[in-house]
Amino acid sequence: MPTRNDAALWAGLFKISPDSSQTLQAQIRQAIVSAILDRQIAPSMPLPSCRILAEKLGVARGTVVLAFQQLVDQGFLIARERRGHFVNPEVLAAPPRPPRKTARGTAKIDWKARRQLVASDMPEAPKNEDWMQSAYPFVYGQFDPTLFPTAEWRECNRMALAVLEIRNWAADMVDKDDSLLIEQIQARLLPRRGIFANPDEIIITLGAQHALYMLSTLLMQRGARVAMENPGFADARSIFRLAGAETLPVPVDGDGMKVNAIPPEADFVFATPSHHCPTMVPLSRARREALLAQAEENDWIVIEDDYDSQLAEETPQEALKGLDHTGRVIYVGSMSKTLAPGLRIGYIVAPAELVAELRALRRFMLRHPPANNQRAVALFLSLGHHDALVRRLSAAFEERRKELLTALRLHMPDWQAADVPGGISIWLKGPPGTDTTALARAAKARGVLIEPGARFFDGPERPSPYMRLGISSIALQHIEPGIRELAGVVARRSEAA
Repeated sequence: MPTRNDAALWAGLFKISPDSSQTLQAQIRQAIVSAILDRQIAPSMPLPSCRILAEKLGVARGTVVLAFQQLVDQGFLIARERRGHFVNPEVLAAPPRPPRKTARGTAKIDWKARRQLVASDMPEAPKNEDWMQSAYPFVYGQFDPTLFPTAEWRECNRMALAVLEIRNWAADMVDKDDSLLIEQIQARLLPRRGIFANPDEIIITLGAQHALYMLSTLLMQRGARVAMENPGFADARSIFRLAGAETLPVPVDGDGMKVNAIPPEADFVFATPSHHCPTMVPLSRARREALLAQAEENDWIVIEDDYDSQLAEETPQEALKGLDHTGRVIYVGSMSKTLAPGLRIGYIVAPAELVAELRALRRFMLRHPPANNQRAVALFLSLGHHDALVRRLSAAFEERRKELLTALRLHMPDWQAADVPGGISIWLKGPPGTDTTALARAAKARGVLIEPGARFFDGPERPSPYMRLGISSIALQHIEPGIRELAGVVARRSEAA
């Protein structure tokens, strides 16, 4: 245990980093609290003076003074006149942290044999945790830190942390949602999609996948049949199968899902009509009307995932929900592609009777999504920040999309690219014999991240010539060099073959 004069040891105990997302003051507080709770500082041992600790840590003396003062206010330290700062003995009166137990000697439990679901056997999502360190991240579903509205988002969070606002959201809302957020979704987001709903027809979810999981849990019995696009949204397919449903693949062409190929015996139809996942083609107006007519004729329930719909287009098509007059279309929306995927804010629009059941189900799952985040997002919408963000993102992504298509025509002319306005990705088909899964591994070694297309197809995974290139996370000036590097990888693999 260090003495007061062991300055080097104290500096080693209180490690801080200028690269941390935490302030220096917060890092010092965290280090001291951790050392106290781990019994690394005796109550009789004074901490180094603020001057000495500041010198060893390479920070301003005032930073250490403020850190010490807050720890005194929180009761972790006590200040003794002319003697310095000491650990509060009352903190050490609590039992110490239990030592970490190792698995050695414990009985081996076969959890796989005990499970009732096979979630780990479902296709995995792409794992690109280090995408920010990649030179050319053509990844889908991530955000661009340079386009994120940091100042506006911080303003809304500060407003949500006002005393009166905290009183509004800090209480347990049980199965309710933030009324301002419901109001803003109702007034600002849905009308643009041609949807007009009452507040009791909207429920907030933790993103679109949480919405699909709740719908499958509530509505799909074992053996239910869900028709869905092939290729299609892989995680939706897995969610339905986890509920015990059977998925019926329906082919897709340049007009979207082939509605006349949907088996009449289906119970549900899952569709991404605004921008098909993953080809990005929109479902034509004629097929939208045909789908709604056949849904009524065959008593289908249609689950509409309004995938990549929030980015501005000059003449966006109405959502299926906006055309539906029978109440059999359930609409799933999300703010992940515009605001940020990490916030996990989504919503369902459905008949009030169904929304009431979803609220009852959600209460047993998680009660409600965090109310402070709901209020901050509501303020973000109400102040017009989201509308401004959508305009900025739409312009930036359209410029990137055109740059990507130009680079592909120049460096990879034998690849077929789907040129569809809007959205944040491009779907590509390579020459016969291309294996994009193997290509993705080779490209990653060169700093290029791509998404192989095999996971989007129903059936056993096999080599696929398709891949998806995302444009939401890569800077405009990196697109052409990234495609040039990818083309080099393709060429080297062809020569090796």
